[in-house]
Amino acid sequence: MEQGANAMSRLRFRISISLDGFVAGPHQSLQEPLGVGGEQLHEWVVQLEAWRRPHGLDGGVVNESTAVMEDELADIGATIMGRNMFGGGPGPWDDTNPWNGWWGRNPPFRHPVFVLTHHARDPLMMEGGTSFTFVTEGIESALGQARRAAGGKDVALAGGANAAQQYLKAGLVDEMQLHLAPILLGGGERLFDGVNTLHSLALVKTIAAPDVTHLKFARK
Repeated sequence: MEQGANAMSRLRFRISISLDGFVAGPHQSLQEPLGVGGEQLHEWVVQLEAWRRPHGLDGGVVNESTAVMEDELADIGATIMGRNMFGGGPGPWDDTNPWNGWWGRNPPFRHPVFVLTHHARDPLMMEGGTSFTFVTEGIESALGQARRAAGGKDVALAGGANAAQQYLKAGLVDEMQLHLAPILLGGGERLFDGVNTLHSLALVKTIAAPDVTHLKFARK
């Protein structure tokens, strides 16, 4: 059990999901990292001013999803993600042409990010305060490192499906926000494969918004 300030640090999972339970479509590739049709999962968020601003983009709309997005980004001191979400393909890292993520030189996180992987790699320092640390010792090691780096703030679990399943199965998720998009993908990465209990996570809030319904779960 983490002690001190870390004991109050929650692991907060958030992800967009289709009506048939997929968080990415079929046939994922470097060209289509979210698979065929997977971009539809995020149409609700990319138009939001609250999403565009941290990504250095102008404009955007304000609607019922704005407060959800602002709440989701608040009080986060570190992020955990899986290798597939960071990208670069499976297997050992390419030393001659290293993959440094999807987000360019100035990623929108602006805090430490911990990437679950089976292949060791030196930490990657980016502009704007984002760093990527590659963790080969498993989910609990990544969570411990993220909590220490977060300095008492919460830790975001960003996905993808495999990373989320590991934390959900272990009962380590303290808060889960599902952004339910009104689409069917028919195949791809299904979020709850192999997950048969929510470990006391209960639905505490439902918000209907344009092109999405937000379902917030927290520990009872």
